[in-house]
Amino acid sequence: MKLICERIYKAPSYTISNLYIDGMLFCNILEDAVREDGIKIKGKTAIHSGTYKVILNYSNRFKRIMPLLLDVPNFSGIRIHWGTDEFDTEGCLLVGKNTIKGKVTKSRTTFDKLFDILKSATDEITIEIK
Repeated sequence: MKLICERIYKAPSYTISNLYIDGMLFCNILEDAVREDGIKIKGKTAIHSGTYKVILNYSNRFKRIMPLLLDVPNFSGIRIHWGTDEFDTEGCLLVGKNTIKGKVTKSRTTFDKLFDILKSATDEITIEIK
């Protein structure tokens, strides 16, 4: 299964993307700000563009199985999860609908739908960040 996170709007404190699953638009993603290579502000910087393997494993923070991106340079614990604004990201990808400037709404419902899709994957899951 191939996920594509296509960044469409880069603000000073957040980034909005479209998430595609096997070529079909699924939802929006909210991330921290994209910064120049070599610049990282803890909890306020989006991950670098690239392709990452995604696994489902237990999150101590969320106390449940969650999607985790593997081998993200200079980051650890990058997950796809629910939230509202850049204060909820800490480098992670928040799913939902970008109906309010700088936020995503319906995030928990969107996450639950995405998680059901990811659980049913029969092949490797990857996400390409563009």
